[in-house]
Amino acid sequence: MTDGGLRARVRTKDGWAVQHAALTVTDMTGSQVLRATADEAGIVRTEPLPTGAYTVIVTALGFQPAASTAIVGASGRADLGNLVLARQGGVELPPPGRWTVDPAHSSVVAVAQHLGIASVRGHFGQFSGNVRIAAQVEESSVTATIAAASLDTANPARNEHLLSPDFLDVEKFPDIVYRSTGGLVPAGPDRWTVIGELTMREHTRPVDLDLTYLGTGPDPWGGTRAAFRATTELRRDDFSVPYNQMLQAGVAMVGTTIRVELDIQAVRGESLPEG
Repeated sequence: MTDGGLRARVRTKDGWAVQHAALTVTDMTGSQVLRATADEAGIVRTEPLPTGAYTVIVTALGFQPAASTAIVGASGRADLGNLVLARQGGVELPPPGRWTVDPAHSSVVAVAQHLGIASVRGHFGQFSGNVRIAAQVEESSVTATIAAASLDTANPARNEHLLSPDFLDVEKFPDIVYRSTGGLVPAGPDRWTVIGELTMREHTRPVDLDLTYLGTGPDPWGGTRAAFRATTELRRDDFSVPYNQMLQAGVAMVGTTIRVELDIQAVRGESLPEG
């Protein structure tokens, strides 16, 4: 580490460090003078520079480049302060690291068509999950486990039937497990497709999630939260849930597809705060 040269902190608009951003310095003729890389805290330090004016260009994967001017005095150093990078597409993402799903402020809902004219919504009351946000967001991953027996449709008789061997068979298959397997594929400025697989009733099938990122911010307990919304559709036959009762005119009592709606809050860290 040196006392001279340029010093800068590379940040997102939300104030998060941009790890391993590259800082390129050119003189007024456009010739490159030096190049440096930010550390894991987003801080860049360079060797001392001759007195003069320089152009500083900061780049990082997934962000729009930013340029600024540095004036170096006789000391050979200059502090550029915070250099703010805007994410490509204009969307700021949570900082890399481990995040834990908060079930108390999240929901997992399954929606089925009933009698061909209406929908029945079931809420799973018990679930857990972990998210790993990578420095390159496309390499992020997620795992989640849902307690099948926690399904509630606000109708005790219907709940009992759905938990029976006709549907979820929770005595034999207590958990529904989702794991991402292929990272995230961009689908828009704030949307991604999560490539993954779902295990239900001992069958594992490819299931992709349509994911929307809703934002990041502090919570009242001193933590940091990120919010996401995701949806997908499942075919019951793919998981050997063949039960159906046909009514007159060929109308099925229960639709062949199930829509899953996830509203998720995740807390930064590998565990939830106490209380």
